[in-house]
Amino acid sequence: MLVKNAMIRDLSVIFKDEKVESFVIQCLRHKKTGLPVVDEDFKVVGYISEENIIKSSLPSYFSLLQSASFIPDTHQFVKKLEKIKDYPVSEFMTKPPITVGAEDTLIYAADLFIKNSIKVLPVVNDQNILIGVLSRLYLIHAASHGKVSEE
Repeated sequence: MLVKNAMIRDLSVIFKDEKVESFVIQCLRHKKTGLPVVDEDFKVVGYISEENIIKSSLPSYFSLLQSASFIPDTHQFVKKLEKIKDYPVSEFMTKPPITVGAEDTLIYAADLFIKNSIKVLPVVNDQNILIGVLSRLYLIHAASHGKVSEE
């Protein structure tokens, strides 16, 4: 089965120059955890998720710790969030974006999900313009209905 048979044609996006606060509001309104980041031509230039924002808001030494309980000032996180809310999402997005084409196989997409520890793949055309998204759940749904083959 191909990506085009399991993707949804959801074109919820955020433009690269929009602010982090706009990203958070849009995700809350649409119950999303991340969005493809596009330029003015709707070409995918990155992907931003709540994980990007959380990581950007934690102290730089956090990755060395085993637990957040070791952060001496828990207000650091809130202060940093307040500071970055007016920055453009392009400063925090994952780039280059990991994308798939509509004609790629779901097996290939599953491999990208696993190898890159991601939950959503933007689906793009030959010009790198967003045409939909594929999530792990859509892939599982397709597989559970016997639609996955080695096409």
